[in-house]
Amino acid sequence: MGMWASVDTMWDFPVEKRIFGAVLLFSWTVYLWETFLAQRQRRIYRTTTHVPPELAQIMDSDTFEKSRLYQLDKSTFSFWSGLYSVVESTLILLFGGIPYLWRLSGRVCGSAGFGPEYEIIQSLVFLLLATLYSALTGLPWSLYNTFVIEEKHGFNHQTLEFFLKDTIKKFTVTQCILLPVSSLLLYIIKIGGDYFFIYAWLFTLVVSLVLVTIYADYIAPLFDKFTPLPEGKLKQEIEVMAKSIDFPLTKVYVVEGSKRSSHSNAYFYGFFKNKRIVLFDTLLEEYSVQNKDNQEEPGMEPRNEGEGDSEEIRAKVKNKKQGCKNEEVLAVLGHELGHWKLGHTIKNIIISQINSFLCFFLFGVLIGQKVLFAAFGFYDSQPTLIGLLIIFQFIFSPYNEVLSFCLTVLSRRFEFQADAFAKKLGMAKDLYSALIKLNKDNLGFPVSDWLFSTWHYSHPPLLERLQALKDKKQD
Repeated sequence: MGMWASVDTMWDFPVEKRIFGAVLLFSWTVYLWETFLAQRQRRIYRTTTHVPPELAQIMDSDTFEKSRLYQLDKSTFSFWSGLYSVVESTLILLFGGIPYLWRLSGRVCGSAGFGPEYEIIQSLVFLLLATLYSALTGLPWSLYNTFVIEEKHGFNHQTLEFFLKDTIKKFTVTQCILLPVSSLLLYIIKIGGDYFFIYAWLFTLVVSLVLVTIYADYIAPLFDKFTPLPEGKLKQEIEVMAKSIDFPLTKVYVVEGSKRSSHSNAYFYGFFKNKRIVLFDTLLEEYSVQNKDNQEEPGMEPRNEGEGDSEEIRAKVKNKKQGCKNEEVLAVLGHELGHWKLGHTIKNIIISQINSFLCFFLFGVLIGQKVLFAAFGFYDSQPTLIGLLIIFQFIFSPYNEVLSFCLTVLSRRFEFQADAFAKKLGMAKDLYSALIKLNKDNLGFPVSDWLFSTWHYSHPPLLERLQALKDKKQD
């Protein structure tokens, strides 16, 4: 009876206290779950010190050890940064950090002659202060990740001066987008009447489409140099492949990603008949700065590759270059264009917008509940921005976790389908070798705990993708 009596007493707390307690409990539950998963994966990193037999043909022991140590360092960093994040957010909630920042924003507005009736202006000051705080507290973690972990494992190409200038530029550009968009959204919610959630959803839809359209042309070039891919065999073959699947390609760019990192990537963007492809210079073997730097290493004598060498040494020489050959780049693009041809891009947009509409609808239902505001220290006022923060970030947290897992599962399914599409184009062999090279260049660890990968991996593990390609791989 004593135990049940204590449970009954717990439910005697006011509703706002129960809501607050549930939010804290859920955030720590998620953290402990993530820690449990990460610990399972770290055990894999620590104990798998030799190349498994099934990987012997695709990875040498030197690369395997480098990737193991890199991922182990990243996992340790994620543990401490995750612990800091959950402790910080808990302390902010417990000590009333959100209502304090709102009051501080009000005082700033008051000193400029804007009273409490100027809620949107106060909301913008709140956003500016909150994002500034987040940027400053996150800066040490970002510095450590870039100049300790990425530097240690050979990925970082940034100087401290470049990093700091880039960080300030990103913060400034973010504010130039965030503040006007937020002010318009808050205004729409306030004047929208009973159906404001429809207008708010339509507004965010338009904003997202506009940002996707202008990002690569006007925003990304503020940070990286984009140059048209020179005329030549690779560009010609890309255009031929795009035409063969009716992809409305207009331009192909190479982005100078190597000035930041040696990680590689490729993507396409644009709507309707105006689509562009972007290739990182680190993806292209002939563009890689690392390859140029390694052409003549001190102490190396001219040699005939493979003569008198063991299998492992020949593998090291073969895998020495960074990036992919033209045929492999085409295979990677065949995979990416498969996402477009199979409608994955449209499907993701539709899912995103259905979710956005549902969230705004539920926000419309919950925004009038004063108890939600009271749970987070707002007893006398219910600012719209604070309502968005409470409902979208805290109340929807369980839903967001479930949705994130479902989207991860869907993403893996899409990746297999895109691989199969490239295979139908006759690119299975080149995609097979490209996946191995990209895994090597990015020091991906090919062995994973099944539960960790199920929860986190938006792309299937390397061995699963290779096996799917190998089933019908062309010789």
